[in-house]
Amino acid sequence: MAVYDTSRPAVGLSVGRISTAIVSAFGVVAAWNDARVTRKALSKLTARELDDIGLCYGDIDDIADRITR
Repeated sequence: MAVYDTSRPAVGLSVGRISTAIVSAFGVVAAWNDARVTRKALSKLTARELDDIGLCYGDIDDIADRITR
């Protein structure tokens, strides 16, 4: 029966910092895309439709920017 030692420390790069950076970058891209999709969808609405939901064209960028925060 073979025994494998899985408790060896990673040599060189810190896997924790790299994975944190990748997850953070993915989160930024996902938030940017969500804001883009929201901005596009709201821009397609007419002034009357926006008024029905309590918005105006000037609110679109503010709404989209809240997503990226």
